[in-house]
Amino acid sequence: MQNYEEAIQYLYNHLPYYQRLGPPAYKDNLDNTIALDELFDHPHNHFKSVHVAGTNGKGSVSHMLASVLMESGYKTGLYTSPHLKDFRERIRIDGKMVDKEFVVEFVKEFLQLNKKSKIEPSFFELTVLMAFDYFAKNRVDIAVVEVGLGGRLDSTNIIQPELSVITNISYDHTALLGDTLGRIALEKAGIIKSGIPVVIGESHPQTSLIFNGIAKEQGAELVFADLLFDTGHPLQSIDGGQIFNIRKGMEMVYQNIRLDLLGKYQSKNICTVLAAVDGLKRKGWNIPEHAIRSGLEKVVENTGLAGRWQVLGANPRIICDTGHNVAGIREVVAQIKLVPHKTLHFVIGMVNDKDIMGVLAILPRDAIYYFTKASIPRALDETKLMKLAAHFKLHGSAYHSVKDAIAKAKQNSLPEDLIFIGGSTFVVAEAI
Repeated sequence: MQNYEEAIQYLYNHLPYYQRLGPPAYKDNLDNTIALDELFDHPHNHFKSVHVAGTNGKGSVSHMLASVLMESGYKTGLYTSPHLKDFRERIRIDGKMVDKEFVVEFVKEFLQLNKKSKIEPSFFELTVLMAFDYFAKNRVDIAVVEVGLGGRLDSTNIIQPELSVITNISYDHTALLGDTLGRIALEKAGIIKSGIPVVIGESHPQTSLIFNGIAKEQGAELVFADLLFDTGHPLQSIDGGQIFNIRKGMEMVYQNIRLDLLGKYQSKNICTVLAAVDGLKRKGWNIPEHAIRSGLEKVVENTGLAGRWQVLGANPRIICDTGHNVAGIREVVAQIKLVPHKTLHFVIGMVNDKDIMGVLAILPRDAIYYFTKASIPRALDETKLMKLAAHFKLHGSAYHSVKDAIAKAKQNSLPEDLIFIGGSTFVVAEAI
């Protein structure tokens, strides 16, 4: 193991990788994670944390919360997945990606220590421990740790956080997490721990009883962010960001809060973040209002968050978003309707283990479609996607690569048109 490229090739090629293989790479227990944690002398015990789960919005909430903590003066770790362009996006301290040298040394150390232990971790299991080791060795004050998949059996679920956050529950990874909202909620609720406060982003008749019941069993104080805060209708700032006037009950608690993330769905996430901030403040963390304001205004600058209603071009306007399940795409479609345009050009690719028919059923029929696939084995064949889409009267052409699909959409567009790129995180990764 001589250099960074060799270390990365080891991680990708020698370990089961969910983004490449899908469900076969998912481990339904914490045995490997616990063994790895012991191998590296329990790094998760050496830093404070916030644990963030949920079907949609957990990445945005994690980045927003990390930005606020950074602006509060705390040395802040951030672990998220998947990455879009660079593996090192997953592990950050104060917005700076993990050093290449650390990645190399960690993989070397693992191979050396594991000669006797013979642990066979997945890509995700080992990279979680890499993050925890990095945060411990760099003595972060606090780390925001995003769950990879589910909650109860996720590799991140060995931490004892200051606060647990579950953004929302909708249908995704149903083969692994369950095919009802209640079953999915039970898996996500696995991050609720004894005596540790929990914030639920969105209340729902089918899941709220489950969360309340488990929190009561665990003696964990629980709040629903959407019942605590109300953002009203956001305004648009001159620079294209969003401005919120936020009420807590009848009281106006934050006026003219600016957010640099453009998606309308962020109004839900901002409530979750503010409820999490309240929870941390009750535990003694010093998070002043100026830090909340500057943290939310500089999420992208502070943390490098990308792919959330991100504008890639103008005339025609080009926008991408990583929404990839029915709930996420529904938000995307609603926002597309708010963008003035003549013709919608929709570049879409999906992975084969999603609710493809559910997504296709809610897409606009008046768009021109460019069916494509990301360059990963899990990607659904673009011709098959086109044939499935035809059942819903969605028409267009198939393109073998994301690059070709975008190029054709640009070629066909007038300045007053809109090009949207999405359907999969991996399609967005190739677009940006």
